[in-house]
Amino acid sequence: MFFLLASFMMVSLQMDKTHNLQVNLPSSTEARHDFKPDMLNIAVDKSGGVWLERKQITLPDLSLVLSNRFRSDTNLPVFISGDRDALHGDMVNVYEAVRDAGIQKIAFSVGGNETQTNQ
Repeated sequence: MFFLLASFMMVSLQMDKTHNLQVNLPSSTEARHDFKPDMLNIAVDKSGGVWLERKQITLPDLSLVLSNRFRSDTNLPVFISGDRDALHGDMVNVYEAVRDAGIQKIAFSVGGNETQTNQ
């Protein structure tokens, strides 16, 4: 009986191996953007412009706002969204500003047809 159980376990472990193909996943066209008052919402548009809660802001000003908000709430979550055509470097600059302020809770959303700033 033990031999049958052990054999079954060995076979089931080998069946667990999955070989996935690399695919180009489609982007969401009906994504709902959640703006919550207890978190900071930052967007990067395709020209590299940075938007904080639907108002355009420069990176130095963003750093100042983030530092001040983090001092008052050390558990502050930040949601960064980027336009499909936003450059990787622009997204990294925003990410670095958030991390330099000391914020640890960061979420990303990249893709879609429009940025959050155009809604």
